[in-house]
Amino acid sequence: MHTNLQPYYQRKRFWAGILLAQFLLFYFFSKTPFFVDKFSTFFEWQNGFHQKLFSSIPFSVGDVFYTILGIVLLLFLIKILKKKTRNGYVIKFLVVLNLVYFTYQIFWGLLYFQKPIIEQLPPEEISLEETKSLTLKYLNLCKQTRELVKEDENGVFKIQNLSTIESEILSQQKQLSEFLSVKKSTETNNFKPSLFRVIMSYTGILGYYNPFTAEAQYNAELPSSQIPFTLAHESAHQLGFAREQEANFIGYLLGKNSENVELKYSVEYFVLRSLLNSLVEKNPQFVKQVLENYSPAMKRDRNYEKTFAKKHDGILTIFFDFTNDLFLKTNQQQGSITYSYFVDLMVRYERLNKS
Repeated sequence: MHTNLQPYYQRKRFWAGILLAQFLLFYFFSKTPFFVDKFSTFFEWQNGFHQKLFSSIPFSVGDVFYTILGIVLLLFLIKILKKKTRNGYVIKFLVVLNLVYFTYQIFWGLLYFQKPIIEQLPPEEISLEETKSLTLKYLNLCKQTRELVKEDENGVFKIQNLSTIESEILSQQKQLSEFLSVKKSTETNNFKPSLFRVIMSYTGILGYYNPFTAEAQYNAELPSSQIPFTLAHESAHQLGFAREQEANFIGYLLGKNSENVELKYSVEYFVLRSLLNSLVEKNPQFVKQVLENYSPAMKRDRNYEKTFAKKHDGILTIFFDFTNDLFLKTNQQQGSITYSYFVDLMVRYERLNKS
């Protein structure tokens, strides 16, 4: 009996050892700027290849991949729980886990360890008054831009042409300042509405970048005020900005000077909301005053967002917030509800570009 099981134990130790070796190797790579730069260069090649490969397919290939992977892993786990089939499926599970982990790391994971954008910006501390001043600036910008967009029958902002917004985002990639980014822009439209939109709505997910297919997924059920900025944010991931708040910053750059008013309003609205979130504990009275000074149209948009969030709030949202927070911290990022890094980046950049 022991002799029959010995090859199984050897194979199990082998694949478990390979997985452990990968953890250690990629940890070493993440701490070595030379290797991080090399993986960043490789990302541009494989990302461009995958965008061209999957962009012509009208549905989300990445969602299909995750569905199949999830089903396969679930079947493996069921087989592992059964004594008769356990041994063979433990090996299969470890093999798949090794392949997925390796592919994820070389396609995406190491990009979290790139040089932070904030190192390119002025190091001076940001004052409370400076943040408040910028908040008032974006309140006025939002009011002005909101008057230029279309509404539905309830007076809520409604996107008229999503493909035009997508094309504008790709065009704005070419305008990014070289001192902030030397990443290669793309002309390939690989934005995809996710097949998991209902699940995304109930977990609070606005969109996500699929590193296996280079697709920028978004939740098509979102209020129109959130979709353009979500597309810009996921486009930043397609460029190779892995950190969430840096992707927010690049998304802000992609929309702040755009002539597309739908994109511009969504970006300005996100910036204003982020500034208010950063101030709510420091100066709640100021935040209250700003919210009261929203234009009637902006208040309608905000109320619709709140209604949408309340409708889909529940245990899934709490669970996702917890797991996403763990994921971000594992990749040396701040938690999912922290806006301070984005606000720091944005305020420092605005400081550089005062007219």
